[in-house]
Amino acid sequence: MTQDLIARAKAWLAEDPDGETREELAKLIDGEDLTELAARFAGTLQFGTAGLRGELGAGPMRMNRSVVIRAAAGLAAYLKAKGEGDGLVVVGYDARYKSADFARDTAAVMTGAGLKAVVLPRPLPTPVLAYAIRHLGAVAGVEVTASHNPPRDNGYKVYLGDGSQIVPPADAEIAAEIAAVASLNDVPRPENGWETLGEEVLEAYLARTDAVLTPGSPRTARVVYTAMHGVGKDVLTAAFARAGFPPPALVAEQAEPDPAFPTVAFPNPEEPGAMDLAFEAARAVSPDIVIANDPDADRCAVAVPDASVEGGWRMLRGDEVGSLLAAHLVSKGVSGVFAESIVSSSLLGRIAEAAGLGYEETLTGFKWIARVDGLRYGYEEALGYCVDPEGVRDKDGITAALLVAELASVLKEQGRTLLDLLDDLAVEHGLHATDQLSVRVEDLSIISDAMRRLREKAPASLAGLAVTKAEDLTEGTEELPPTDGLRYYLEGARVIVRPSGTEPKLKCYLEVVVPVGSADKLPEARDKATVLLAGIKKDLAAAAGI
Repeated sequence: MTQDLIARAKAWLAEDPDGETREELAKLIDGEDLTELAARFAGTLQFGTAGLRGELGAGPMRMNRSVVIRAAAGLAAYLKAKGEGDGLVVVGYDARYKSADFARDTAAVMTGAGLKAVVLPRPLPTPVLAYAIRHLGAVAGVEVTASHNPPRDNGYKVYLGDGSQIVPPADAEIAAEIAAVASLNDVPRPENGWETLGEEVLEAYLARTDAVLTPGSPRTARVVYTAMHGVGKDVLTAAFARAGFPPPALVAEQAEPDPAFPTVAFPNPEEPGAMDLAFEAARAVSPDIVIANDPDADRCAVAVPDASVEGGWRMLRGDEVGSLLAAHLVSKGVSGVFAESIVSSSLLGRIAEAAGLGYEETLTGFKWIARVDGLRYGYEEALGYCVDPEGVRDKDGITAALLVAELASVLKEQGRTLLDLLDDLAVEHGLHATDQLSVRVEDLSIISDAMRRLREKAPASLAGLAVTKAEDLTEGTEELPPTDGLRYYLEGARVIVRPSGTEPKLKCYLEVVVPVGSADKLPEARDKATVLLAGIKKDLAAAAGI
Protein backbone atom coordinates (compact mmCIF):
# COMPACT_ATOMS: atom_id res chain seq x y z
CA MET A 1 0.00 0.00 0.00
CA THR A 2 2.80 2.38 0.92
CA GLN A 3 4.73 1.58 -2.25
CA ASP A 4 1.59 2.05 -4.34
CA LEU A 5 0.99 5.48 -2.78
CA ILE A 6 4.59 6.56 -3.39
CA ALA A 7 4.42 5.25 -6.96
CA ARG A 8 1.23 7.23 -7.69
CA ALA A 9 2.77 10.36 -6.20
CA LYS A 10 5.90 9.95 -8.32
CA ALA A 11 3.82 9.44 -11.46
CA TRP A 12 1.91 12.65 -10.70
CA LEU A 13 5.17 14.48 -9.99
CA ALA A 14 6.62 13.44 -13.36
CA GLU A 15 3.75 15.20 -15.19
CA ASP A 16 3.30 18.26 -12.97
CA PRO A 17 3.99 21.41 -15.06
CA ASP A 18 4.26 23.74 -12.03
CA GLY A 19 7.61 24.16 -10.30
CA GLU A 20 5.98 25.24 -7.05
CA THR A 21 3.75 22.18 -6.64
CA ARG A 22 6.51 19.89 -7.94
CA GLU A 23 8.79 21.09 -5.15
CA GLU A 24 5.99 20.69 -2.61
CA LEU A 25 5.22 17.12 -3.71
CA ALA A 26 8.89 16.11 -3.95
CA LYS A 27 9.38 17.11 -0.30
CA LEU A 28 6.41 14.98 0.75
CA ILE A 29 7.77 12.00 -1.20
CA ASP A 30 11.36 12.43 0.05
CA GLY A 31 10.14 12.79 3.63
CA GLU A 32 7.78 9.83 3.19
CA ASP A 33 4.94 11.89 4.69
CA LEU A 34 2.41 9.14 4.17
CA THR A 35 -0.42 10.85 6.04
CA GLU A 36 -0.27 13.95 3.85
CA LEU A 37 0.31 11.94 0.67
CA ALA A 38 -2.69 9.76 1.48
CA ALA A 39 -4.85 12.90 1.86
CA ARG A 40 -3.58 14.30 -1.46
CA PHE A 41 -4.10 11.02 -3.34
CA ALA A 42 -7.28 9.72 -1.70
CA GLY A 43 -9.15 10.32 -4.96
CA THR A 44 -9.64 13.30 -7.24
CA LEU A 45 -11.44 16.61 -6.75
CA GLN A 46 -14.93 15.90 -8.02
CA PHE A 47 -16.22 18.00 -10.90
CA GLY A 48 -19.86 18.84 -10.26
CA THR A 49 -22.45 21.54 -10.85
CA ALA A 50 -20.24 24.00 -8.97
CA GLY A 51 -17.32 22.95 -11.20
CA LEU A 52 -14.24 22.47 -9.03
CA ARG A 53 -13.30 24.10 -5.76
CA GLY A 54 -10.65 23.18 -3.23
CA GLU A 55 -7.44 24.04 -1.42
CA LEU A 56 -4.37 24.87 -3.50
CA GLY A 57 -1.56 22.34 -3.44
CA ALA A 58 -0.02 19.35 -5.19
CA GLY A 59 -1.94 16.16 -5.97
CA PRO A 60 -5.33 15.19 -7.42
CA MET A 61 -7.26 16.19 -4.27
CA ARG A 62 -6.01 19.78 -4.48
CA MET A 63 -6.45 22.68 -6.90
CA ASN A 64 -3.36 22.97 -9.12
CA ARG A 65 -2.32 23.33 -12.74
CA SER A 66 -2.43 19.57 -13.38
CA VAL A 67 -6.02 19.33 -12.15
CA VAL A 68 -7.04 22.44 -14.12
CA ILE A 69 -5.44 21.19 -17.35
CA ARG A 70 -7.36 17.92 -17.03
CA ALA A 71 -10.59 19.82 -16.34
CA ALA A 72 -10.04 22.06 -19.38
CA ALA A 73 -9.27 19.03 -21.56
CA GLY A 74 -12.46 17.36 -20.35
CA LEU A 75 -14.51 20.47 -21.12
CA ALA A 76 -12.95 20.74 -24.60
CA ALA A 77 -13.73 17.08 -25.30
CA TYR A 78 -17.31 17.60 -24.13
CA LEU A 79 -17.76 20.62 -26.41
CA LYS A 80 -16.34 18.72 -29.38
CA ALA A 81 -18.66 15.76 -28.68
CA LYS A 82 -21.58 18.22 -28.77
CA GLY A 83 -20.54 19.43 -32.22
CA GLU A 84 -19.10 22.72 -30.96
CA GLY A 85 -15.42 21.93 -31.53
CA ASP A 86 -14.78 25.12 -33.50
CA GLY A 87 -16.61 27.39 -31.04
CA LEU A 88 -15.38 30.22 -28.84
CA VAL A 89 -14.58 29.77 -25.13
CA VAL A 90 -14.23 32.85 -22.90
CA VAL A 91 -12.00 32.62 -19.84
CA GLY A 92 -12.18 34.98 -16.86
CA TYR A 93 -10.35 34.94 -13.55
CA ASP A 94 -10.16 36.65 -10.16
CA ALA A 95 -7.11 37.83 -8.21
CA ARG A 96 -6.54 34.71 -6.09
CA TYR A 97 -3.30 32.76 -5.96
CA LYS A 98 -2.75 30.88 -9.26
CA SER A 99 -5.90 32.27 -10.93
CA ALA A 100 -3.99 33.86 -13.83
CA ASP A 101 -2.02 30.61 -14.33
CA PHE A 102 -5.19 28.52 -14.38
CA ALA A 103 -6.80 30.91 -16.88
CA ARG A 104 -3.77 30.76 -19.18
CA ASP A 105 -3.66 26.95 -19.00
CA THR A 106 -7.35 26.79 -19.88
CA ALA A 107 -6.86 29.04 -22.92
CA ALA A 108 -3.89 26.91 -24.04
CA VAL A 109 -5.84 23.66 -23.74
CA MET A 110 -8.83 25.07 -25.65
CA THR A 111 -6.52 26.34 -28.40
CA GLY A 112 -4.71 23.00 -28.56
CA ALA A 113 -8.05 21.21 -28.92
CA GLY A 114 -9.00 23.34 -31.93
CA LEU A 115 -11.43 25.67 -30.18
CA LYS A 116 -11.03 29.45 -30.17
CA ALA A 117 -10.15 30.95 -26.79
CA VAL A 118 -10.24 34.50 -25.48
CA VAL A 119 -9.18 35.65 -22.01
CA LEU A 120 -10.54 38.68 -20.18
CA PRO A 121 -7.92 41.46 -19.94
CA ARG A 122 -7.25 41.21 -16.20
CA PRO A 123 -8.86 39.97 -12.98
CA LEU A 124 -12.52 41.06 -13.24
CA PRO A 125 -15.84 40.28 -11.53
CA THR A 126 -17.46 36.95 -12.37
CA PRO A 127 -20.57 38.69 -13.80
CA VAL A 128 -18.40 40.29 -16.50
CA LEU A 129 -17.45 36.78 -17.64
CA ALA A 130 -21.10 35.64 -17.52
CA TYR A 131 -22.04 38.68 -19.61
CA ALA A 132 -19.17 38.16 -22.09
CA ILE A 133 -20.30 34.62 -22.98
CA ARG A 134 -23.56 35.79 -24.54
CA HIS A 135 -22.16 39.10 -25.75
CA LEU A 136 -19.46 37.32 -27.76
CA GLY A 137 -21.59 34.36 -28.84
CA ALA A 138 -19.35 31.84 -27.07
CA VAL A 139 -20.17 28.14 -26.69
CA ALA A 140 -18.81 28.09 -23.14
CA GLY A 141 -17.10 30.15 -20.47
CA VAL A 142 -14.80 29.42 -17.57
CA GLU A 143 -14.32 31.58 -14.49
CA VAL A 144 -11.34 30.81 -12.27
CA THR A 145 -12.53 31.79 -8.78
CA ALA A 146 -13.22 30.42 -5.33
CA SER A 147 -15.65 33.27 -4.67
CA HIS A 148 -15.68 33.89 -0.89
CA ASN A 149 -13.77 30.77 0.19
CA PRO A 150 -10.63 30.98 2.40
CA PRO A 151 -7.39 32.39 0.91
CA ARG A 152 -5.79 29.02 0.21
CA ASP A 153 -8.69 27.89 -2.01
CA ASN A 154 -9.33 28.31 -5.69
CA GLY A 155 -11.98 27.04 -8.06
CA TYR A 156 -13.15 26.51 -11.61
CA LYS A 157 -16.67 27.49 -12.63
CA VAL A 158 -18.06 26.40 -16.01
CA TYR A 159 -20.80 28.08 -18.05
CA LEU A 160 -22.32 26.96 -21.33
CA GLY A 161 -23.34 29.13 -24.26
CA ASP A 162 -26.62 30.29 -22.73
CA GLY A 163 -24.52 32.21 -20.20
CA SER A 164 -25.63 30.21 -17.16
CA GLN A 165 -23.71 27.68 -15.09
CA ILE A 166 -23.82 23.99 -15.94
CA VAL A 167 -26.52 21.70 -14.55
CA PRO A 168 -26.97 17.93 -14.83
CA PRO A 169 -26.37 16.02 -17.03
CA ALA A 170 -23.64 18.32 -18.41
CA ASP A 171 -21.62 18.11 -15.18
CA ALA A 172 -21.49 14.30 -15.25
CA GLU A 173 -20.69 14.26 -18.97
CA ILE A 174 -17.81 16.72 -18.49
CA ALA A 175 -16.61 14.75 -15.45
CA ALA A 176 -16.52 11.57 -17.57
CA GLU A 177 -14.40 13.34 -20.19
CA ILE A 178 -12.03 14.58 -17.46
CA ALA A 179 -11.68 11.05 -16.10
CA ALA A 180 -10.83 9.84 -19.62
CA VAL A 181 -7.70 12.04 -19.79
CA ALA A 182 -5.01 9.39 -19.34
CA SER A 183 -1.92 11.59 -19.22
CA LEU A 184 -1.17 15.31 -19.29
CA ASN A 185 1.31 14.48 -22.03
CA ASP A 186 -1.71 13.69 -24.24
CA VAL A 187 -3.10 17.22 -23.83
CA PRO A 188 -1.73 19.70 -26.43
CA ARG A 189 -0.90 23.04 -24.81
CA PRO A 190 0.52 25.53 -27.32
CA GLU A 191 2.41 28.59 -26.09
CA ASN A 192 0.09 30.99 -27.92
CA GLY A 193 -2.85 31.16 -30.31
CA TRP A 194 -5.50 32.62 -28.02
CA GLU A 195 -6.49 36.27 -27.66
CA THR A 196 -6.35 38.49 -24.61
CA LEU A 197 -9.29 40.85 -24.91
CA GLY A 198 -9.07 44.62 -24.54
CA GLU A 199 -11.45 46.87 -22.64
CA GLU A 200 -14.34 46.61 -25.12
CA VAL A 201 -16.11 43.72 -23.34
CA LEU A 202 -15.92 45.53 -20.00
CA GLU A 203 -17.19 48.71 -21.66
CA ALA A 204 -20.12 46.81 -23.12
CA TYR A 205 -20.91 45.32 -19.70
CA LEU A 206 -20.74 48.75 -18.06
CA ALA A 207 -23.00 50.23 -20.73
CA ARG A 208 -25.48 47.46 -19.95
CA THR A 209 -25.47 48.21 -16.20
CA ASP A 210 -27.39 51.42 -16.90
CA ALA A 211 -30.33 49.28 -18.03
CA VAL A 212 -31.23 48.31 -14.46
CA LEU A 213 -31.96 51.93 -13.48
CA THR A 214 -35.01 54.05 -14.31
CA PRO A 215 -34.08 57.05 -16.48
CA GLY A 216 -34.23 60.21 -14.38
CA SER A 217 -34.49 58.37 -11.06
CA PRO A 218 -32.88 59.95 -7.96
CA ARG A 219 -29.17 59.13 -7.61
CA THR A 220 -28.39 60.80 -4.28
CA ALA A 221 -27.60 57.90 -1.94
CA ARG A 222 -24.20 58.15 -0.26
CA VAL A 223 -22.43 54.80 -0.01
CA VAL A 224 -19.48 53.31 1.85
CA TYR A 225 -18.12 50.44 -0.25
CA THR A 226 -15.79 47.53 0.41
CA ALA A 227 -14.43 45.18 -2.24
CA MET A 228 -13.33 42.71 0.50
CA HIS A 229 -9.82 42.49 -1.06
CA GLY A 230 -11.42 41.31 -4.30
CA VAL A 231 -11.87 42.53 -7.87
CA GLY A 232 -15.02 44.63 -7.52
CA LYS A 233 -13.72 48.14 -6.83
CA ASP A 234 -12.84 49.44 -10.30
CA VAL A 235 -15.93 48.05 -11.99
CA LEU A 236 -18.35 49.14 -9.27
CA THR A 237 -16.95 52.66 -9.01
CA ALA A 238 -17.05 52.97 -12.82
CA ALA A 239 -20.69 51.82 -12.86
CA PHE A 240 -21.61 54.30 -10.10
CA ALA A 241 -19.86 57.12 -11.96
CA ARG A 242 -21.68 56.33 -15.22
CA ALA A 243 -25.00 56.29 -13.38
CA GLY A 244 -24.36 59.65 -11.69
CA PHE A 245 -24.24 58.50 -8.07
CA PRO A 246 -21.86 60.23 -5.64
CA PRO A 247 -18.50 58.40 -5.64
CA PRO A 248 -18.62 55.67 -2.97
CA ALA A 249 -16.34 56.18 0.03
CA LEU A 250 -13.95 53.22 -0.15
CA VAL A 251 -12.81 51.05 2.74
CA ALA A 252 -9.16 51.67 1.92
CA GLU A 253 -7.74 48.65 3.76
CA GLN A 254 -9.89 46.29 1.62
CA ALA A 255 -10.09 48.23 -1.65
CA GLU A 256 -7.34 46.57 -3.70
CA PRO A 257 -7.13 42.90 -4.73
CA ASP A 258 -5.06 40.85 -2.28
CA PRO A 259 -5.14 37.02 -2.39
CA ALA A 260 -4.04 36.86 1.25
CA PHE A 261 -7.24 38.64 2.41
CA PRO A 262 -5.27 40.03 5.35
CA THR A 263 -8.06 41.85 7.22
CA VAL A 264 -10.66 39.06 7.35
CA ALA A 265 -10.78 35.47 8.60
CA PHE A 266 -13.08 34.55 5.71
CA PRO A 267 -13.60 36.99 2.79
CA ASN A 268 -17.37 36.68 2.97
CA PRO A 269 -19.55 39.64 4.09
CA GLU A 270 -21.78 37.18 5.97
CA GLU A 271 -18.97 35.94 8.23
CA PRO A 272 -18.55 37.49 11.70
CA GLY A 273 -16.08 40.40 11.68
CA ALA A 274 -15.83 40.67 7.89
CA MET A 275 -17.74 43.97 7.85
CA ASP A 276 -16.03 45.55 10.87
CA LEU A 277 -13.80 47.88 8.82
CA ALA A 278 -16.74 48.91 6.65
CA PHE A 279 -18.79 49.80 9.72
CA GLU A 280 -15.85 51.74 11.14
CA ALA A 281 -15.70 53.75 7.90
CA ALA A 282 -19.46 54.27 8.00
CA ARG A 283 -19.32 55.68 11.52
CA ALA A 284 -16.72 58.16 10.28
CA VAL A 285 -18.60 59.45 7.19
CA SER A 286 -22.29 58.68 7.98
CA PRO A 287 -23.44 57.38 4.57
CA ASP A 288 -26.98 56.30 3.77
CA ILE A 289 -25.95 52.65 3.25
CA VAL A 290 -22.92 50.36 3.22
CA ILE A 291 -22.39 48.05 0.24
CA ALA A 292 -19.95 45.13 0.11
CA ASN A 293 -19.05 42.74 -2.67
CA ASP A 294 -17.47 39.37 -2.10
CA PRO A 295 -14.03 38.80 -3.73
CA ASP A 296 -15.36 37.97 -7.22
CA ALA A 297 -18.13 40.57 -6.92
CA ASP A 298 -21.04 38.33 -7.83
CA ARG A 299 -22.59 38.82 -4.38
CA CYS A 300 -23.81 42.08 -2.83
CA ALA A 301 -24.18 42.76 0.89
CA VAL A 302 -26.04 45.77 2.27
CA ALA A 303 -25.92 47.38 5.71
CA VAL A 304 -28.05 50.16 7.11
CA PRO A 305 -27.92 52.59 10.04
CA ASP A 306 -29.75 51.08 13.00
CA ALA A 307 -29.57 52.82 16.36
CA SER A 308 -30.89 49.72 18.14
CA VAL A 309 -27.75 47.63 17.47
CA GLU A 310 -24.27 47.96 18.93
CA GLY A 311 -22.10 50.11 16.67
CA GLY A 312 -25.08 51.67 14.97
CA TRP A 313 -24.95 49.61 11.75
CA ARG A 314 -26.74 46.40 10.83
CA MET A 315 -26.16 43.97 7.98
CA LEU A 316 -29.38 43.20 6.18
CA ARG A 317 -30.03 39.52 5.60
CA GLY A 318 -29.94 38.33 2.02
CA ASP A 319 -33.66 37.67 2.25
CA GLU A 320 -34.30 41.25 3.33
CA VAL A 321 -32.34 42.67 0.39
CA GLY A 322 -34.05 40.16 -1.91
CA SER A 323 -37.47 41.38 -0.80
CA LEU A 324 -36.48 45.06 -1.02
CA LEU A 325 -35.24 44.67 -4.59
CA ALA A 326 -38.41 42.78 -5.52
CA ALA A 327 -40.57 45.57 -4.09
CA HIS A 328 -38.49 48.16 -5.95
CA LEU A 329 -38.89 46.30 -9.25
CA VAL A 330 -42.64 46.00 -8.68
CA SER A 331 -42.79 49.77 -8.13
CA LYS A 332 -41.08 50.19 -11.52
CA GLY A 333 -43.89 48.20 -13.15
CA VAL A 334 -41.78 45.28 -14.39
CA SER A 335 -43.33 42.17 -15.93
CA GLY A 336 -42.12 38.58 -15.98
CA VAL A 337 -41.34 35.91 -13.41
CA PHE A 338 -39.73 36.30 -9.99
CA ALA A 339 -37.73 33.27 -8.88
CA GLU A 340 -35.73 32.14 -5.88
CA SER A 341 -34.20 29.00 -4.49
CA ILE A 342 -36.06 26.86 -1.96
CA VAL A 343 -33.81 28.06 0.88
CA SER A 344 -34.82 31.69 0.41
CA SER A 345 -37.71 33.53 2.06
CA SER A 346 -41.25 32.77 0.95
CA LEU A 347 -41.95 36.52 1.12
CA LEU A 348 -40.89 36.82 -2.55
CA GLY A 349 -43.85 34.64 -3.53
CA ARG A 350 -46.23 36.91 -1.59
CA ILE A 351 -44.81 40.03 -3.28
CA ALA A 352 -45.05 38.45 -6.74
CA GLU A 353 -48.61 37.24 -6.15
CA ALA A 354 -49.78 40.64 -4.93
CA ALA A 355 -48.27 42.25 -8.03
CA GLY A 356 -49.79 39.69 -10.41
CA LEU A 357 -46.36 38.38 -11.44
CA GLY A 358 -45.24 34.81 -12.02
CA TYR A 359 -43.25 33.06 -9.29
CA GLU A 360 -41.07 29.95 -9.21
CA GLU A 361 -38.95 28.10 -6.65
CA THR A 362 -35.83 26.23 -7.77
CA LEU A 363 -33.06 24.17 -6.23
CA THR A 364 -30.22 26.16 -4.66
CA GLY A 365 -27.83 27.90 -7.03
CA PHE A 366 -28.15 30.41 -9.84
CA LYS A 367 -27.54 27.60 -12.31
CA TRP A 368 -31.21 26.75 -11.63
CA ILE A 369 -32.63 30.24 -11.04
CA ALA A 370 -31.17 31.54 -14.33
CA ARG A 371 -33.00 28.83 -16.28
CA VAL A 372 -36.52 29.84 -15.19
CA ASP A 373 -38.65 30.67 -18.25
CA GLY A 374 -39.51 34.36 -18.46
CA LEU A 375 -37.21 35.26 -15.56
CA ARG A 376 -37.25 38.96 -14.68
CA TYR A 377 -35.66 38.79 -11.23
CA GLY A 378 -34.08 36.06 -9.19
CA TYR A 379 -32.36 35.97 -5.83
CA GLU A 380 -30.87 33.64 -3.26
CA GLU A 381 -30.50 34.28 0.45
CA ALA A 382 -26.68 33.97 0.25
CA LEU A 383 -26.47 37.58 -1.03
CA GLY A 384 -26.96 36.71 -4.71
CA TYR A 385 -29.25 38.80 -6.96
CA CYS A 386 -29.94 38.59 -10.67
CA VAL A 387 -31.55 41.91 -11.58
CA ASP A 388 -30.81 41.96 -15.33
CA PRO A 389 -31.22 38.39 -16.63
CA GLU A 390 -31.05 39.49 -20.25
CA GLY A 391 -27.56 40.84 -19.59
CA VAL A 392 -26.18 38.44 -16.97
CA ARG A 393 -27.81 35.06 -16.34
CA ASP A 394 -26.16 34.72 -12.98
CA LYS A 395 -25.92 36.63 -9.73
CA ASP A 396 -24.33 40.03 -10.23
CA GLY A 397 -23.07 42.10 -7.30
CA ILE A 398 -22.45 45.20 -9.44
CA THR A 399 -25.93 45.69 -10.94
CA ALA A 400 -27.52 44.66 -7.64
CA ALA A 401 -25.50 47.40 -5.89
CA LEU A 402 -26.73 49.96 -8.42
CA LEU A 403 -30.35 48.95 -7.88
CA VAL A 404 -29.97 49.07 -4.09
CA ALA A 405 -28.44 52.55 -4.36
CA GLU A 406 -31.31 53.68 -6.58
CA LEU A 407 -33.88 52.35 -4.10
CA ALA A 408 -32.08 54.05 -1.21
CA SER A 409 -32.10 57.29 -3.22
CA VAL A 410 -35.83 57.06 -3.99
CA LEU A 411 -36.62 56.46 -0.32
CA LYS A 412 -34.24 59.24 0.76
CA GLU A 413 -36.17 61.73 -1.38
CA GLN A 414 -39.30 60.63 0.52
CA GLY A 415 -37.59 61.01 3.90
CA ARG A 416 -37.65 57.24 4.35
CA THR A 417 -35.13 54.36 4.61
CA LEU A 418 -34.75 50.73 3.61
CA LEU A 419 -35.88 49.74 7.12
CA ASP A 420 -39.11 51.70 6.64
CA LEU A 421 -39.84 49.75 3.45
CA LEU A 422 -39.11 46.46 5.22
CA ASP A 423 -41.68 47.47 7.85
CA ASP A 424 -44.24 48.17 5.10
CA LEU A 425 -43.66 44.72 3.60
CA ALA A 426 -44.06 43.06 7.02
CA VAL A 427 -47.36 44.84 7.66
CA GLU A 428 -48.68 43.98 4.19
CA HIS A 429 -47.52 40.36 3.92
CA GLY A 430 -46.67 39.27 7.48
CA LEU A 431 -43.27 39.36 9.16
CA HIS A 432 -41.07 36.82 7.38
CA ALA A 433 -38.11 36.33 9.73
CA THR A 434 -35.24 34.09 8.66
CA ASP A 435 -32.14 32.68 10.33
CA GLN A 436 -29.56 30.01 9.66
CA LEU A 437 -27.93 27.25 11.65
CA SER A 438 -24.62 26.69 9.87
CA VAL A 439 -22.00 24.22 11.09
CA ARG A 440 -18.51 24.23 9.54
CA VAL A 441 -16.75 20.87 9.99
CA GLU A 442 -13.31 19.36 9.56
CA ASP A 443 -14.75 15.84 9.46
CA LEU A 444 -17.34 15.48 6.67
CA SER A 445 -18.85 12.41 8.36
CA ILE A 446 -20.46 14.79 10.89
CA ILE A 447 -22.62 16.13 8.04
CA SER A 448 -23.61 12.71 6.69
CA ASP A 449 -24.35 11.49 10.25
CA ALA A 450 -26.63 14.48 10.88
CA MET A 451 -28.52 13.92 7.63
CA ARG A 452 -28.87 10.19 8.39
CA ARG A 453 -30.14 10.91 11.90
CA LEU A 454 -32.79 13.30 10.61
CA ARG A 455 -33.85 10.86 7.88
CA GLU A 456 -34.20 8.02 10.35
CA LYS A 457 -36.23 10.10 12.78
CA ALA A 458 -37.81 13.32 11.56
CA PRO A 459 -38.67 15.75 14.38
CA ALA A 460 -42.37 15.79 15.29
CA SER A 461 -42.16 19.42 16.42
CA LEU A 462 -39.68 22.29 16.67
CA ALA A 463 -40.03 25.15 19.18
CA GLY A 464 -43.46 23.78 20.04
CA LEU A 465 -44.66 24.06 16.43
CA ALA A 466 -45.95 20.80 14.96
CA VAL A 467 -44.18 19.51 11.84
CA THR A 468 -47.09 19.15 9.42
CA LYS A 469 -45.08 17.77 6.49
CA ALA A 470 -41.57 16.31 6.10
CA GLU A 471 -39.99 15.92 2.64
CA ASP A 472 -36.82 14.06 1.69
CA LEU A 473 -35.69 16.01 -1.35
CA THR A 474 -33.42 13.19 -2.58
CA GLU A 475 -36.61 11.75 -4.03
CA GLY A 476 -37.45 14.98 -5.89
CA THR A 477 -40.88 16.61 -5.95
CA GLU A 478 -43.35 17.53 -8.69
CA GLU A 479 -41.56 20.87 -9.08
CA LEU A 480 -37.95 19.98 -8.16
CA PRO A 481 -35.37 17.47 -9.37
CA PRO A 482 -33.71 15.30 -6.68
CA THR A 483 -31.17 16.94 -4.35
CA ASP A 484 -29.58 16.06 -1.02
CA GLY A 485 -31.83 17.91 1.39
CA LEU A 486 -34.71 17.75 3.85
CA ARG A 487 -37.65 20.15 4.08
CA TYR A 488 -40.01 20.49 7.03
CA TYR A 489 -43.23 22.49 7.01
CA LEU A 490 -44.46 23.65 10.41
CA GLU A 491 -47.44 25.69 11.57
CA GLY A 492 -46.20 29.16 10.58
CA ALA A 493 -42.63 28.10 9.83
CA ARG A 494 -40.37 26.22 7.40
CA VAL A 495 -36.99 24.50 7.77
CA ILE A 496 -34.61 23.19 5.11
CA VAL A 497 -31.47 21.18 5.91
CA ARG A 498 -28.76 20.51 3.30
CA PRO A 499 -25.01 20.02 2.97
CA SER A 500 -23.29 23.00 1.30
CA GLY A 501 -22.27 22.39 -2.29
CA THR A 502 -19.10 24.48 -2.05
CA GLU A 503 -17.87 24.36 1.56
CA PRO A 504 -17.55 21.76 4.37
CA LYS A 505 -20.73 23.01 6.04
CA LEU A 506 -24.11 21.70 7.07
CA LYS A 507 -26.67 24.45 6.46
CA CYS A 508 -30.11 24.70 8.04
CA TYR A 509 -32.39 27.47 6.78
CA LEU A 510 -35.15 28.63 9.11
CA GLU A 511 -38.14 30.85 8.42
CA VAL A 512 -41.08 31.87 10.59
CA VAL A 513 -44.04 33.93 9.40
CA VAL A 514 -45.84 36.03 12.00
CA PRO A 515 -48.98 38.00 11.03
CA VAL A 516 -48.63 41.71 11.88
CA GLY A 517 -51.81 43.57 10.94
CA SER A 518 -50.64 47.08 11.76
CA ALA A 519 -47.36 48.91 12.25
CA ASP A 520 -47.79 49.23 16.02
CA LYS A 521 -47.82 45.41 16.28
CA LEU A 522 -44.38 45.07 14.64
CA PRO A 523 -42.27 45.04 17.85
CA GLU A 524 -44.46 42.29 19.32
CA ALA A 525 -44.24 40.26 16.09
CA ARG A 526 -40.45 40.62 16.00
CA ASP A 527 -40.11 39.45 19.59
CA LYS A 528 -42.27 36.42 18.84
CA ALA A 529 -40.24 35.61 15.72
CA THR A 530 -36.96 35.89 17.62
CA VAL A 531 -38.15 33.44 20.28
CA LEU A 532 -39.46 30.98 17.68
CA LEU A 533 -36.28 31.06 15.59
CA ALA A 534 -34.11 30.48 18.66
CA GLY A 535 -36.31 27.57 19.71
CA ILE A 536 -36.29 25.98 16.24
CA LYS A 537 -32.50 26.33 16.05
CA LYS A 538 -32.03 24.68 19.47
CA ASP A 539 -34.44 21.80 18.81
CA LEU A 540 -33.12 21.18 15.29
CA ALA A 541 -29.52 21.05 16.51
CA ALA A 542 -30.55 18.47 19.11
CA ALA A 543 -32.45 16.39 16.55
CA ALA A 544 -29.49 16.44 14.14
CA GLY A 545 -26.93 15.77 16.87
CA ILE A 546 -24.82 18.83 16.01
